[in-house]
Amino acid sequence: MDSIISTEEILQERIKELSCLYDVSSVIVQYEESISVTLDKICSILKRAWRFSEESIVELRLADYYFTTSLIPAKTVFQKSTIIIFGEDKGYIKVHYPSGQFTQKYFLADEERLLNKVSSDVSVFYERHLNREREELLKRSVERVDRLSILGEITAGIAHELNTPLGNILGFAELIQERTKEKQSQFDTAKIVKAAIYSREVVKKLMFFSCEMPQNSRFVEIIPIVSDALSLLGPNFKKAEISFEVDFQDPKLEAQLDPIQLTQVLFNILINAIYVSPKNTVIKVSVYAVDSSFFIEIADQGPGVEEAFVSKIFEPFFTTKPIGEGSGLGLSVVHGIVKSHKGDIISFDNKPQGAVFQVRLPLKMI
Repeated sequence: MDSIISTEEILQERIKELSCLYDVSSVIVQYEESISVTLDKICSILKRAWRFSEESIVELRLADYYFTTSLIPAKTVFQKSTIIIFGEDKGYIKVHYPSGQFTQKYFLADEERLLNKVSSDVSVFYERHLNREREELLKRSVERVDRLSILGEITAGIAHELNTPLGNILGFAELIQERTKEKQSQFDTAKIVKAAIYSREVVKKLMFFSCEMPQNSRFVEIIPIVSDALSLLGPNFKKAEISFEVDFQDPKLEAQLDPIQLTQVLFNILINAIYVSPKNTVIKVSVYAVDSSFFIEIADQGPGVEEAFVSKIFEPFFTTKPIGEGSGLGLSVVHGIVKSHKGDIISFDNKPQGAVFQVRLPLKMI
């Protein structure tokens, strides 16, 4: 094959390149399919633009996407252009010729400029795609916050409305229990008292979730609060036949917060960890400070959080426990308390097995 190109061929190649740019732009502008389908089309268009299009092979790699217009021989000569996404090298486009038939001189300078232009167009297209995804995630996040805010207002009203009748039920049931001598009546009223106390605890959790509980923030030492919570849950650990380990980096660590609400956070996370932990395993509790925040991490060796549930675990009334074993308010209460302290809570996988709940709280509330 001849590497020398005539004036007529130069004109023909220029027309092919312009057609390629037009077609690539059209595919990008009309993008309605998946990313992979669009990039496949761009590769096919690009292949036709090269001088020896029948022998050319286009290879495109971008993040997790990889495509070639045909099988690439073991040895080739090629032109390459890097795909830059938000300032980072994320892939490339190569146009190959088999090295047995071609050498580097068969490539044209205009083809290299065309390749760089298409690579730039792909970069802009992919960045736009990522921005749309981020906007959609942000939109869903805002909608979720709005729903939780509305739910919080409704919940606060329900909690207030339930408090008075529950108090009356509990009070009269205890009065009947004290005055009656009949065993069946005592047995029945004991059930009423127990149910009323349970209902009152649910109401209390609803009020925590809706941030209706008064917050009494002050500077306190963190480690004694964590140690007391673990000590109070000692019987729970023993009954479940599991143990705990602690890693306290600063025994004198102080922060500004409500100690009762922090205890509530610890109780809810630890009780969940105990519930999911297999016998003879260990729950590790770590406390450490970084810059202006401190962190509490509670790591269990249970089954972990299923990927489908990761976005739901902090939502009110969501639970994976059997009916009657959980109200689905524990972690939503934790989430509400942590947010009211200007902190955040996340969950991630423990290695090799289990889940870690990490609470970040500021050392000083502004």
